[in-house]
Amino acid sequence: MDVVHVGKPALCLLIEDASQVGHARREAVRLATTLSFDEADLGRVALVTTELSTNLLKHATRGVLYLSVVPGKISPGLEAVTIDQGPGFELHRCLADGYSSRGTQGIGLGGIARQSQMFDAWSDDKGSVVISRLYGGTVLGGDLRVGACQVPLAHEPVSGDGWAFALDARTLSVMVVDGLGHGILAHDAATAASEGFSSTPFDSQLALIERLHSAMSATRGGAVALAQMQLETGALSYLGVGNIAGCTVSDEGSRGLASMPGIVGGAFRRPQAFHSQVERTVLVMHSDGLSARWNLRDYPGLLRRHPAVVAWVLHRDASRGRDDATVVVFDLGALR
Repeated sequence: MDVVHVGKPALCLLIEDASQVGHARREAVRLATTLSFDEADLGRVALVTTELSTNLLKHATRGVLYLSVVPGKISPGLEAVTIDQGPGFELHRCLADGYSSRGTQGIGLGGIARQSQMFDAWSDDKGSVVISRLYGGTVLGGDLRVGACQVPLAHEPVSGDGWAFALDARTLSVMVVDGLGHGILAHDAATAASEGFSSTPFDSQLALIERLHSAMSATRGGAVALAQMQLETGALSYLGVGNIAGCTVSDEGSRGLASMPGIVGGAFRRPQAFHSQVERTVLVMHSDGLSARWNLRDYPGLLRRHPAVVAWVLHRDASRGRDDATVVVFDLGALR
């Protein structure tokens, strides 16, 4: 299994009226069509998107639907995420056929789970996050325990953040970039970094940062962080320049990953990679569009959920709302 994936911003659709459900369904089908889904797959996409959107209206009166292309073991898939500020729910009860908190037929979440190759959710006193991933065909096991959300600053047509990763039989290599500022010039810097990384993602981190520095030198530059893990040994190395936050999280606690000051594409001192050993550990990296004042211990059980749920819950609760925001989450133990 060799995977190289360059993340793209999620499409954000407000759902607060029944008339918006049809638009959401059409946008999801349009995106799935670019992934060469067949008619049966497109039918599943339409059904799942309709159920997710109508559930928002029934149980929370309004919310947001995010649509993204996500990496898979065999081929990319479609991710549909709903976030609301409703009263919450007990997931195990809502997945049972016939259960409804609103007196309806009770086919919503259970039906979504059956149509999805990956389904997961989180609900607390701040609202709910529900995630469905669909891949072409009905073969199970194609999902990767990788989660990401990339959301531009409100009203900006592009994101000044970027992320990418590559995975082969020996190595996981991850990059997150935050172009200075936001808007098209920041986007140009992030795009240069993503293209430079994805061309040779398994080079040494020092070679990669030099290549990204060269690629970003014609732009306004930005912050970059690189993480690489050797799958056989669990050896993790992290190299960061600028204000990309990184940490590993396990049942024993959280460990920060240090970055050095500077601007890739501008000026920075020769950076140093930091090394650690990981086993049952989750890697979290994010741009400064998210506050660093979050702690997964405030969410009992969240670390056991799919990394996509972790990413979107952190975005829900820690986004500053005044910059592009990107967070990526990798279940390092599951990828080994």
